[in-house]
Amino acid sequence: MRPRTLRDQPGRGGPSSTDSHAQGGEGGDPPPAPLEVEPFGARLAAAVAARESQVVVGIDPDPARLWPAAVERAPEARALLAAPAGDTRFDVATAVLAHALALIDAAAPACVAAKPQAAFFEQLGFAGWLALERVCAYARAAGLLVIADAKRGDVPSTAAAYSRALTGPAPGLDADAITANPLMGRDALAPLVTGARRRGAGAFLLVRTSNPGAADVLDLQLATGEPLWERLATMTAELGEGEPLADVGAVTGATVPEHLARMRELMPRTPFLLPGIGAQGGDVAALAPAFAPGKAAGLVSASRSIAGAGDARAAAHAQAAREEAERLREAAWNLA
Repeated sequence: MRPRTLRDQPGRGGPSSTDSHAQGGEGGDPPPAPLEVEPFGARLAAAVAARESQVVVGIDPDPARLWPAAVERAPEARALLAAPAGDTRFDVATAVLAHALALIDAAAPACVAAKPQAAFFEQLGFAGWLALERVCAYARAAGLLVIADAKRGDVPSTAAAYSRALTGPAPGLDADAITANPLMGRDALAPLVTGARRRGAGAFLLVRTSNPGAADVLDLQLATGEPLWERLATMTAELGEGEPLADVGAVTGATVPEHLARMRELMPRTPFLLPGIGAQGGDVAALAPAFAPGKAAGLVSASRSIAGAGDARAAAHAQAAREEAERLREAAWNLA
C-alpha cells in the first residue's frame, strides 16, 4: 500500500528509475524521467479496500494521560530516538513515543490510517519532533496511511515550506496527507496542495469542523446568501483532482451530520475526514451521506474514544482500544 509510484508496483508502469539510467546513453543524455506518481485518491481507495476499514486512529498524546503500561516500551522508544544516556530532554518525548507505539499496535488491525496531531509533539521541542518522525514511520510499517494533523495555512512561500516539512521525504515527515486551514485563500493553499500532489500525497481542508465554536465563523452567512462553510466546500471541490475520488479532502465534523447531505452535493468526489466521534458526541450511524460515493469517501476519525476506552471501561488500555477501534470499523463498514 505504501509505494506511491506506479513503477514500484508489479505489473504497472514502466521500468524503474535505476533501469532507465542504466539504459541511457553516454555524454549529454537527459536524466531519467520522474517516476509516475499514484494519486492520493486512488491510494486511499485501495487502502480502504485492502484493510476493509475507514477508521483513522488519532494520536494526541497528552503527557499527563499516557497509558501506564506503555512504560514497558520506554527502552524501545528511547532507542528509536537515539537519546543519549542521561539526557533528560528526551524523557517526556520517550514516554509519549512509547504510548504512541502501544496505541498503534493496539488499534492498527482495525484502522486504515493514523492521524498524529503535530501540536502534541511540537510542544516537547526538538525531541518531540523526533518522536513524531518515529510515530509516522512506525504507523507506515504497520500498514497505515499517515495523515499529519497540522492544520497549516500561510502565505505561499511559507505554505510551500510546510508542504515540504510534512509530505516530503527525510527530513520531512513523508506523510500521506495533511490537514490545512483554507481561510487565507487559494494562493496560500496552492503550494500545500501542489507540493503534496507531486509526492502522491493529499490534503484535507477544514470545511466545517467539529468544535462548538466553529459556528462563530464557519456558519456565518455571506453576502451571497450561503454560509461560509459552503464557500469553502465549493473551493475544496474545485481544488481536488482525480477520479472517482479526489486528492483534496474536507474535514467535516461528525458532530454536525445535518450538513453532510448538502456537503455531498457540493463535493461529490471529495473524501471526508470525519472527526468528533465518541468523546465529542459524534455518532457513526448518522454519517451515511458521507459514504454515498463509495466506502473510501468517508474516514471516521477517533482519538480520545480509542485511546481512552480503557479509562471508560476500567479495562486494560490496549485491549479496550483494540475493541473500540474494531467496533467503529464494523459500524462504519456496515453503514457504508
